[in-house]
Amino acid sequence: MAASANPGGATARIVIENCAIATVDADDTEYASGYVVVAGNTIESIGAGKAPEGLENVVRRVDGTGHLATPGLVNTHHHFYQWITRGLATDHNLFNWLVALYPTWARIDEDMVRAAAQGSLGMMARGGVTTAMDHHYVYPKGSGDLSGAIIGAAREMGVRFTLARGSMDRSEKDGGLPPDFAVETLEGALAATEETVHKHHDASFGAMTQVAVAPCSPFSVSTELMKQGAELARRLGVRLHTHGSETVEEEKFCHELFGLGPTDYFASTGWLGEDVWMAHCVHMNDSDIEAFARTGTGVAHCPSSNARLAAGIARVPDMLAAGVPVGLGVDGTASNESGELHTELRNALLINRLGAHKEAALNARQALRLGTYGGAQVLGRASQIGSLEAGKLADLVLWKIDGIGHSSIADPVTAIVFGAAAPVTLSLVNGEPVVEDGRLLHVDEYAIARTARDEAQRLARIAAGS
Repeated sequence: MAASANPGGATARIVIENCAIATVDADDTEYASGYVVVAGNTIESIGAGKAPEGLENVVRRVDGTGHLATPGLVNTHHHFYQWITRGLATDHNLFNWLVALYPTWARIDEDMVRAAAQGSLGMMARGGVTTAMDHHYVYPKGSGDLSGAIIGAAREMGVRFTLARGSMDRSEKDGGLPPDFAVETLEGALAATEETVHKHHDASFGAMTQVAVAPCSPFSVSTELMKQGAELARRLGVRLHTHGSETVEEEKFCHELFGLGPTDYFASTGWLGEDVWMAHCVHMNDSDIEAFARTGTGVAHCPSSNARLAAGIARVPDMLAAGVPVGLGVDGTASNESGELHTELRNALLINRLGAHKEAALNARQALRLGTYGGAQVLGRASQIGSLEAGKLADLVLWKIDGIGHSSIADPVTAIVFGAAAPVTLSLVNGEPVVEDGRLLHVDEYAIARTARDEAQRLARIAAGS
């Protein structure tokens, strides 16, 4: 039973006890054995030992023995629609991969996008994601209400969600990569984005759905769409998201087309600031990192996708040292077929240790912070989620660490970061259970799998016949 107001008006409580706790607060407070009390949709109290005596209207008590409680994971970059094009172009770099897949992506429709969103969200939620985001930027003509389908899937799953309403207006005829029929006009993209914000964005403290303005990337978007997109976002009071500095080819493209590197180009279009976050940021020099730190621009680090597409290793340790907000992202499941974020904790740590800082690049607690509080910072919600603290929203996960995969690792945080992907015994979003014993509570994951397979096959047939 979820912790919500009962008919008598008293706030229902869930009490979790006897678990290790990593709060990921400003002091990295941890408890070897502690408790969390959830009242309604917020964390009422947290601490060492047993929960306070005499709590009223406790509707559920959870014995967390053998578990680690952490904040729910926060995904900061994804492309849900790619769930139905996984396993293709597996030996391509980014540009060749885009060229290979855009003709297929350009034929998506509402039913396909809904199925793909359900698959993407289900895989993440099972792995401890409580706040998801989707950067959706492919809106073919006549394809239906794609944004509504994505938001509806997130609502059905029960996760907190940000839709980064993307757009493209630079097609093949303009020197871009997408087919001509798969892009919007400048005016159409801006109008549709504004309509999506008005229809779906919730600015309140406990919002379950928010919307960001998100033109796709410098090589698929005109300078005017970048500029007017930034102006639109600030007029509406929402955040801004795009891809940035992902590959050396992108840097070359920006210099050839604009006479500027990516970061300087973004600055010239109004795309640096505390309300902005960029995906990838692999190829950043010292000046770029300083600009991001000075302006508070955030980064969504996607280690598996960057490795899959041979894009390189982002300078995450240098970004963190400079004060750049950094979170983790799955990225699209056509470039990270696992579709999971909890495995990115481990991958972020390992891949960054291949870089210049070697074993000093990241430790287990820094990796956990990237996937929780760092993600909340990047999405502009650090005062609400991302750490376990009294007064914050009750988004938390109980990881099982007493099984064969983790029982011999003494430190709980090391267990979930360095060890195998830990099973999720309980995941709460807004005080409501969404996962129990590794099982999605609000949807039928077998039905999702069947529908996703069918829609993937339908898309493949359509693309093959084009």
